Amino acid sequence: MISDLNRSKEDRSTETSGLKPLRVWIPILLLPGMIVARYVPDMVENGPSMIWMASAFGPFLIGLAVMGWWLIASRASWLERLLGCFGLIGVITIIQLLVHESMRGPLLIVMTIPISIAAFALGLIFLGRSLSIQRTVWALLLAFLCGSVSTLVKTDGVWGNFAFGLDWRWRPSAEEKMLATREKTSSEPSSIPTSELAKMDWPGFRGPNHDGAQHGIRFSDDWIGSPPKELWRTKVGPAWSSFAVTGNYLFTQEQRAELETVVCYDATTGKQVWEQSIKSRFFEGLGGLGPRATPSLSEGSIFAMGAEGNLLKIKAATGELIWKADVQKASGREAPPMWGYSASPLIDEGLVIVHAGGKLDKGVLAFDVESGELRWSASAGENSYGSVQVLTILGKKYLGLLSDTGAHFLEPKTGKVILNYEWEHMGYRSLQPQVIDGDKVLIATGMGTGTRLIQLVEEDGALKANELWTSKEMKPDFNDCVVHKGYLYGFDGGIFACLDLKDGKRKWKGGRYEKGQALLLADSDLIIVVSERGDLVLLRATPDKLQELAKIPAMNGKTWNHPVVVGDRLYIRNSEEAICYQLPIAST
Repeated sequence: MISDLNRSKEDRSTETSGLKPLRVWIPILLLPGMIVARYVPDMVENGPSMIWMASAFGPFLIGLAVMGWWLIASRASWLERLLGCFGLIGVITIIQLLVHESMRGPLLIVMTIPISIAAFALGLIFLGRSLSIQRTVWALLLAFLCGSVSTLVKTDGVWGNFAFGLDWRWRPSAEEKMLATREKTSSEPSSIPTSELAKMDWPGFRGPNHDGAQHGIRFSDDWIGSPPKELWRTKVGPAWSSFAVTGNYLFTQEQRAELETVVCYDATTGKQVWEQSIKSRFFEGLGGLGPRATPSLSEGSIFAMGAEGNLLKIKAATGELIWKADVQKASGREAPPMWGYSASPLIDEGLVIVHAGGKLDKGVLAFDVESGELRWSASAGENSYGSVQVLTILGKKYLGLLSDTGAHFLEPKTGKVILNYEWEHMGYRSLQPQVIDGDKVLIATGMGTGTRLIQLVEEDGALKANELWTSKEMKPDFNDCVVHKGYLYGFDGGIFACLDLKDGKRKWKGGRYEKGQALLLADSDLIIVVSERGDLVLLRATPDKLQELAKIPAMNGKTWNHPVVVGDRLYIRNSEEAICYQLPIAST
């Protein structure tokens, strides 16, 4: 009797207002999917190569499904549906006008829109039986309140697991603190003695052989009794660059306000020697701010690639700009790659060679060292954040590069394509190929595709490749691997691992260093890992098991930059600071 009265009361209210109770079971099922899409992909051991997109953009796509429910199956009146749709667009537009500039772009899709839609849907779920258009108004108000969280924060990009790197909007950034410090301590530029420029200890990205390995000194493995000694620490501008080193001087790249800057530091004191800047500021909501590439040193000159495609030649002794080339214009691209130009320049055969990712034959570009004029171009994959490097295969020199389409082998002087080895990867490649035993090449690829070893043979003057093995037990994303005595050491996702190069089988997996970088101390059978959180870790390079010998906190903030060891000095940096350690040498 009471239920009949309630039903009739509801029917009368419906007849009066023209509104119906909302069908809320659909958003109740969809909303948990946002949480699943955000976090579960990171837990998938051997997922597809594009699984990172599920984590980054899955909540947004489910949000669109929620809006599809609202427009098609919610039982709301058409007036409500239009009010909800255009009201939500207005809410998001207002929020975007109010947010910090770093929260625009990808963060709109990754964060603001999903939060706003989820809050809108929650409001409708709780007020769905209210037969008044006010339920839509209240839901929009809730969407605005929850979405406005984006106006209170700023970001320096995401972490390796796509967690947001957020901070309060009003708090000074590391870049702002660094700039304030520089204004107080700035000094007159000085020059580098010519004799220092001839040493070429670590001439560019990943060292003399592009393999992330140090040779010549045996280091102690006892960091407990004799820990690394910090010699200096200095604030630097944002960038994912590493160092080039010659004698007592370091070269790196930084973002300083509206200027993209190449900087020389005294390796003994950490004090700035000179800087060279151009007006350029690249920010991307996932990768963050600043240059991505590492400078290269050759015959007294520094070559540096900016994130927006400015390729510079600089006099290493004084920082004087010699020439500038526009890689984006030369490649025919309308815009930089998603995460900016990241190729560290290769200097070979009188050419400066970079990956540009242009269509057709504009994938790799070679500029004249002296004039900066384009000399040749070659086809390569469009989507790569790796660098061209010299590979010696079967006693001959080739240029090698990994991209989204596979591995590319070019003739150095002319750029003639010798072999395009097809192995498509639907994400991006940002790693370096490595030659094994003179006739094999390791192709490392993350995000579900794994790592492959191919063997190359020469037939009728051409290279041909045969697959030896492919392993999904090593998926290093953007974290380069090191090779030592027949074994591969690197990151499988966010966990360190070891593979046997004979068959690609995993020997061990352990050590949660997230998306860090590794460097091999080859003569010491040791590996230095700089974790994504800035910890300095010493590992034994052994296939037997994970042997973590020491772990010390070094830096604050996200750390994706490659470490460098020259002599007994370890140089590390991230987007906030640079540090020099003196490493303990093994007793004879």
